[in-house]
Amino acid sequence: MRAVQRLESEYLSRMGMSLPIAALVIVVGADLLAGQDHFLTPGIVAAPALAAITVNWQRTLFISLLGAGIQAALSPYDGVTRIPDRDVLLGQLFAYAVVSVFSVYIAWRREAGAKAFTAIASVAEAAQHALMHPPEPRVGGVRLAVRYVSAADAAQIGGDLYAVLDTPHGVRALIGDVRGKGLAAVQTSAVVLGAFREAAYDEGGLAHVAARVDASVGRHVGTGDFITALFAQFDKEGSVELLHYGHVAPLRVSADGTVETLEPVDPWVPLGLAGMVAHGEPPEPWRVPLLPGDVLLLCTDGVIEARSPRDHTFYPLAERAAPLVAGSCDDLDGAAERLYADLLRHAGGSLSDDVVVLLLSAPSA
Repeated sequence: MRAVQRLESEYLSRMGMSLPIAALVIVVGADLLAGQDHFLTPGIVAAPALAAITVNWQRTLFISLLGAGIQAALSPYDGVTRIPDRDVLLGQLFAYAVVSVFSVYIAWRREAGAKAFTAIASVAEAAQHALMHPPEPRVGGVRLAVRYVSAADAAQIGGDLYAVLDTPHGVRALIGDVRGKGLAAVQTSAVVLGAFREAAYDEGGLAHVAARVDASVGRHVGTGDFITALFAQFDKEGSVELLHYGHVAPLRVSADGTVETLEPVDPWVPLGLAGMVAHGEPPEPWRVPLLPGDVLLLCTDGVIEARSPRDHTFYPLAERAAPLVAGSCDDLDGAAERLYADLLRHAGGSLSDDVVVLLLSAPSA
């Protein structure tokens, strides 16, 4: 919906002065062609209203004054000045003046709102870069590509999070989904990402990294809030280590188009909910093969829960991954773009939840 509104706004802006001037020309031409027995100049009132949605307030004021001048010039031709009862003329002038003032005000408010929106969007973009640190196409020996889209209005940041770091223990990645969405979840995202970036360099095992992050969430995040998360570690050629905290299971897309859902061997509750589990040890990582040419596909639930407006079906990620991702080890960015575009088409052009798609290829020899 925001994309459609933005396109409409850009289209109207390109129209500029042509739309209100065209309205003036049409009304004047119709009035002259109709002859002196017809009084069509009140139609000029449409010009300021059109200017209010296409140009700034100064040009809207100019169109309003120009329209008033045209009406004054045509009044003798139309015989309005010869009418004994001046109530018609005064009523026309009063209505035009009210519409003109209101149009100038609307144009000013629209312009101020557009400036505020641009400022908010710029701050949001800067915050996203500061919080997420978008990685390079290659981190250590791992190629990657990511698509991040927030469902929050006027924002580019939300409750989904990701990070890929080159550490002394190998390349470590995290993808997560904070309960809720929008700017209210940004603080929790910052806690998780900050803890992960510290622990990823300090801790020798992936389980210890996750435990540090979970402990930080317990200290800084409110009771009842939680974060689903999936940790990955590329430390050995030909395989990847995974650790599950209630997140969407990853997919392994082989070069030949085979897609496999990597279900966790030891599933666990999301970060922040460990205290609600009466018994049980924290989860243990499990290792799966990841050969050169394979692509590891991580995503948040905004992807698999995107519904089609036509038949209300969820996005079939496992089915669509093969034709969109297979064999794209050398062009992960293109694969991520194709996958996101396909998701957007399935959802009818707009998404109701934050979305992260993260593609990681096997380490090169």
